[in-house]
Amino acid sequence: MTASQPSAPWEPTAPSAGAAARGVLDQATAENFPVAPRFLPAAWRADLLAVYGYARLVDDIGDGDLAPGGADARLLGVAPEHAGDRLALLDAVEADVHRVLTAARAPDAPAPRHPLLRALVPVARAHPLTAEPFLALLEANRLDQHRHHYATWEELLGYCALSANPVGHLVLAVTGTRSPERVRRSDAVCTALQVVEHLQDVAEDHRRGRVYLPAADLDRFGVRERDLGAPVTGAALRSAVAVLAERSSALLDEGVPLVASVRGRLRLLLAGFTGGGRAALRALAGARYDVLAGAPKARRPTLLREIAAVLAAARRGGPR
Repeated sequence: MTASQPSAPWEPTAPSAGAAARGVLDQATAENFPVAPRFLPAAWRADLLAVYGYARLVDDIGDGDLAPGGADARLLGVAPEHAGDRLALLDAVEADVHRVLTAARAPDAPAPRHPLLRALVPVARAHPLTAEPFLALLEANRLDQHRHHYATWEELLGYCALSANPVGHLVLAVTGTRSPERVRRSDAVCTALQVVEHLQDVAEDHRRGRVYLPAADLDRFGVRERDLGAPVTGAALRSAVAVLAERSSALLDEGVPLVASVRGRLRLLLAGFTGGGRAALRALAGARYDVLAGAPKARRPTLLREIAAVLAAARRGGPR
């Protein structure tokens, strides 16, 4: 907090701020793919963890998963009576995003309030970041507050363009490798990873009152919404999930030429994203698309095999 930025009367102490940030970043280990593996240069790793911290904070706000006690609301300057208002919290994050970009250009400008946003200031100074990907992630979570169903695959892709693809844009910006072709392929991979996550989380999403599986695909196999809350996954739902998994696999194929287009440790990182998605799909298939008994997760040996296979395909310059 700079001297030019007054503190809110409910602002927490620094130890609480650090604990809130660490709690968000600790979730990185639960993702389907390595978020910022240790083989990366230290600067890249720090920058990618900062980007992940922002995305995780925004998702936790949108899902109502912030740590209890209201520390994040206090950090963002949201009054205690509005600590449970997700839209108010997202608006406060948006204000902090603009503080990030202003502080990156003008060191004397007021610092962002939240420590996870403050961590983005040196990233924005070092790389040509714009507000668009940060604001798109906010918009996806605003959308989650009032839209709970998607009629078609195309509508779901539109949601993923807000909720997932901006993360790929930020990764390419941080690593200095952004190009129109890489952005296009990255969008396909990020969309696939988002859809795979929706397939893993069918039961959890249903409990939250959300259905990301397109209604057209559920109708095609005769799946009713109440079937998503059943104790066991019926054959019809398994068939619908299998079709969506196949579409995700086709999108992940864009990951091989994306990986082939870069070199060094960045190649390993991008192979981790694609391999992580493929490993998650293998876990779904291994569970026979039983998504209601629990979220099928890939084991580490499977993840490593899939990453190795992506790297081998990239070296050959062709599809797997």
